[in-house]
Amino acid sequence: MAEPLVVLIVACEIGFWVVLGSGLFARYVLRLPKVGAALLVCTPLVDVVLLVATVFDLRSGGEAKAVHGLAAIYLGASIAFGHSMLRWADQRFAHRFAGGPPPVKPPKHGSARVRHEWREWGKFVIAWGIACTVMLLLMYVVSTPERTQVLWGQMSGMSVVGVIWLVTGPLYYSVKEAAGQVTGRGERDA
Repeated sequence: MAEPLVVLIVACEIGFWVVLGSGLFARYVLRLPKVGAALLVCTPLVDVVLLVATVFDLRSGGEAKAVHGLAAIYLGASIAFGHSMLRWADQRFAHRFAGGPPPVKPPKHGSARVRHEWREWGKFVIAWGIACTVMLLLMYVVSTPERTQVLWGQMSGMSVVGVIWLVTGPLYYSVKEAAGQVTGRGERDA
C-alpha cells in the first residue's frame, strides 16, 4: 500500500498539470482569457496543499521520511521552475491553438547560451534554497534530531546535484565561450 503522502505528491503533480492545462484550454480553445488567467493563478495552490499536508503529517507524531524531503524538493522546484513551465506550455498552446509564433528555443551557443545556463542554474539554486528551508522547518516541527536524519541526507543530495549542474552547465559553457573568445576561432556548438 502506498504511503498517503506519496499519493498526495503524485496527485499534486497531476493536479498542477490539470490546472495548467485547464487554464490554457480555457484561454486558447474556449477563448475565455479571464477564466484561463484565473486558473493559471491557481496553480500555486497545489503547492500549498502539499506543504500543509506535509506539516500536518509530521505534527501528528510521524518520523521524517524520504517522502517528506521529496515533498519539500517538489515544492522548491515547483516554485522556482513553475513560471518557466507555465511559459513553456503557454507558448506551445498559443502556437497550436491561437496561431501564435513558434515556441522560443533555448540558444545553442555563444554568450546567449551562457546566460541561459546561468539563469537555469539560478532557478535550481532558488529551488534548493526553498527545499532546504522547508526541510529545516520540518526538522523544527519534529524537533527530534534522530527523527529527521533522512532530511539532512536529502539536502546533501540536492547539493551534489547542484554542484554537478554548475560544472556541466554554466561553468562548462562559460569556459567554452571564453576559450572561443580568446582564441578567436569562433567555434560554437552545433
